[in-house]
Amino acid sequence: MIKEIFKNVLYRYILPYGSLLLIKLLSLTYRVRIVDGQKEKEILKKQNGLVYASWHQRFFPGITFFSTRKPIAIIISKSHDGDLIARAVSILGWHPIRGSSSKGGQKALTEIKKLAQSNYKIGHIVDGPQGPFGVVKPGLLKIAQAGAIPIIPTITSAQNKWKFNSWDRFMIPKPFSRVIIRFGDPVHIPSVMNEDEFEENRLEIEQQMKDLYKRTDQIWASPEKTFEIFK
Repeated sequence: MIKEIFKNVLYRYILPYGSLLLIKLLSLTYRVRIVDGQKEKEILKKQNGLVYASWHQRFFPGITFFSTRKPIAIIISKSHDGDLIARAVSILGWHPIRGSSSKGGQKALTEIKKLAQSNYKIGHIVDGPQGPFGVVKPGLLKIAQAGAIPIIPTITSAQNKWKFNSWDRFMIPKPFSRVIIRFGDPVHIPSVMNEDEFEENRLEIEQQMKDLYKRTDQIWASPEKTFEIFK
């Protein structure tokens, strides 16, 4: 009985609040600059809903940054780890949608449709939670179709970072690092597509995201460009 109570307190309060405190403290030290922010603004002038598409490897700087884009939601798997993550992001202000391609996916898409009608933005990690790295999974396009909202590739890049020995070499910017958050060209997904059209759109988004990451990371190799952005 005592063990269960401790476990409940640990997962519902200690770990979520403790993790968020560390994330917030670290994020406060970052020197963040937005690149191509007008692309996001132009979409939001026309409609309030959109999907921010990010790689799993680089989503860390966006945890606190995009929590300011309320109302905002994110899909989280129905797993034990997902329970902890859902609790943490909800404390931060995100609305967790529980589901995945293997469990509860259709219910999650139905909820996204309702949320999009209430002007919610959706954050989505396109190759998570287990990869393969750099591959946009079909779920991104299905989210855009369900909500009738455009996709905007979202790029994060840090000058100084830690790299972890994970399947995607997960990155966390070091304290006081310069961080770039960059928006790509919005992609509007047709509500009805055949199999070939679906794959063509998926590959288009995947290539745009890869190109943006490459070009954004190259900024750090150019002192002139770095100075221009952070002056």
